[in-house]
Amino acid sequence: MPKDLDYYMSLPYRLEIIPDTEEGGYAARFPELTGCITCSDTIEGLWANALDAKRTWLEAAIDEGIEIAEPVILKMA
Repeated sequence: MPKDLDYYMSLPYRLEIIPDTEEGGYAARFPELTGCITCSDTIEGLWANALDAKRTWLEAAIDEGIEIAEPVILKMA
């Protein structure tokens, strides 16, 4: 499989969700994709924003020739 946008979008990158306890809403980031963060007032909106941020981040990295880390897969013992 070629390592194109579809390939990277299909990988199970870890998504961290952080509640904003001061102003409300939520922030999210993909730790393996440095600087790929987004926010939303609702958890439902956050999911859509996170997918859009991931796609935009990956497109920019591919266009710029930046190395893209693949997600770390943790195995359950």
